[in-house]
Formats: sequence, structure tokens, C-alpha cells
Amino acid sequence: MSHNPFAAELRDAVTPRAVLLMAGVLLVQLGFLLSYVGAFHHPDAHRIPIAVAGPPRLAHQLDRLHGEPVRATVVHDGAAARQRVLRREAQGAYVVNPEGSRDTLLVASAAGSSVTGAVRQVGERFASVQGRHLRVVDVAPAGDGDSGSLSAFYLVVGWLVGGYLAASMLGVTAGARPASRHRAGIRILALLPYAALSGLGGAIIVDPALGALTGHFGALWGLGTLVVFTAGAVTVALQALFGVLGIGLAVVIFVVLGNPSSGGAYQVHMIPPFWRDVGPWLPAGAGVSAVRNTVYFHGNALTWPLGVLGVWAAAGVVLSLLFAREPDTRVPALRSGYGGPRDLRF
Repeated sequence: MSHNPFAAELRDAVTPRAVLLMAGVLLVQLGFLLSYVGAFHHPDAHRIPIAVAGPPRLAHQLDRLHGEPVRATVVHDGAAARQRVLRREAQGAYVVNPEGSRDTLLVASAAGSSVTGAVRQVGERFASVQGRHLRVVDVAPAGDGDSGSLSAFYLVVGWLVGGYLAASMLGVTAGARPASRHRAGIRILALLPYAALSGLGGAIIVDPALGALTGHFGALWGLGTLVVFTAGAVTVALQALFGVLGIGLAVVIFVVLGNPSSGGAYQVHMIPPFWRDVGPWLPAGAGVSAVRNTVYFHGNALTWPLGVLGVWAAAGVVLSLLFAREPDTRVPALRSGYGGPRDLRF
């Protein structure tokens, strides 16, 4: 039987373990393509919540529009409609003028350009059918340095990437699975100063450095610290559970599923059902909502996103400590001529 040096070297260089890991990378890559293209290839408005200050029949007509682009809720007057938009209970508001034919559409471009454009399109088309004119008022515009209200999305993506990469580097340098609960606790504690520095760096970049998200430096620093720590803690937990494969699972959670469903590029009412449903439960979606609501909506509607981030962070810490390997305390195998317990000398 002839010996093939190249085949032997190939077997030595590309082990079965490496092949399995490459197969996992391929699945993540294909999942990335499926998730992003699936979420963004055909954005379409679906039951966008809007307030209607006017006769209930108008709300009923809006609800019955073809394709159900909006879901209307009747409110008492224009002030109540405006408050619903600012409290994030509605993405827009149609305010009827009972004394004339010029109605008002309230939008909030800080919530994202795609959903704002959809609300405006529906409102203008509806007013035209009703034989009325429409004035559009932006009650929460995005900042001059925040085109399309995308800065919150990119900021949170950067924080999440930093969090899971930092935790991954801890695993790469010291073993993916923490050697003990004590070591897992040390890794978690090591993430805290990193998260604080990362949150601070992000806040500096978007506020004084670039002027993209201004006026909330301290709040953004705190949010960034929470987002980065959440990503890191979850990644440590996944490594404790699955070893090096946990890094790939972190990419799936934070990037493959999290980014397209976060409401960043296209808001949740503009993407298909799966992404629309999972987005608010994932750290990316919670982070984007928290940043936008802090900067543009007076801190309204923060309970849910902060709660989601807190639960993910707590779960990461608990699972890291629970599933970290404990050192083997069994008596090691006896060596150097000892055949067993009978050979021990006291």
C-alpha cells in the first residue's frame, strides 16, 4: 500500500474537529444570508399602531385598508394623540380638523425612516380618498447628525460586537469552557470594566465627537455598559454550555437574528412576522429601542427594553456559574510502581 504524503499532511492539518467547525461556520453564514435577505427584501407595513383624533368611523376605515397597514386607536383630541406618539404607544396620529378640510398627521421620524414613511404614505392616501388635505408634523424628529435615525442601531451593534468578542477572547486565551465556577466568576467580573469603558467610548463617539446622539451622555454611557455586559455574559454562558461552539451561537443570537429584527434599518412593523415577533425579545432590539427612547422620547417606554437586557444579563451570569466545569477532585491515578491502594505506605 503506497503512502501518500499529501493525504497524510491533509489529515493532520484539517482534523475532523476542524471540518465540523467549518460546517458550523457555513451554517451560520447561510443563516446570516437567510435572515438579512428574508427580513429586508420586501418591507411592508403591517398593523402600524396609530392614534386617531376624530370620529370612530375614520378609525374603522383605516383598520379596513387593504393589507391592514395600520391599527387605529381613537383618542379624545390632538393633544392625546401627540402624547401617544411621544409615549411610544403609537407610531403616528391622524388628527381631524372638525372646522375645515385640512387635517394633521403627526409622525416621529426619530423612530425610524421606514415606519415614518409608511405612516405618511397611508395618511396621505387616506386623506386624498376622503377629499381632504393633510399637513404633516414631525413631533420627534431625528437629530441633524442622525440621518434616518440609524445612529442608535449602529451604536448598539458596535456595543454588542464588542461584548461578545471580548468574552470570546477570554475563552480563546484560557479555554472556551471556564475551568471552574470561580474562573467563570472571574471572567464575568472582568467584563464589567470592559463594558464600562466600551459604553463610555460609544457615548463619547456619538455625542461630543460626532454629534449624532446629543444631550444624554450619562444615560448612553449607562445603557452601553448594560448592552456590552449583557452580550459578554451571554457569550460566557454559551461557552460554558457548548465550548467553542458557544461563540457561533452568540453570533447567531446577536447578529444573525438580532440585527435584522432590531428595528434599526427597518422597524418592526415593516418586516415579516418571524423577525417582528422575536425582535423585541432580543438584546439588539431592546438596545435600539432603549437608545432611541432615551434620546428622542424623553425616556418613555424604557421598562420593556431595560427589562429584556436585564433578564439576558442575569441569565448569562447564572448559566455561566451553573454550567462552568468544576475541577476533578478524584484521587489521581497512582504512578511509579504503585499497583493500587495496597501499595500505599503511611
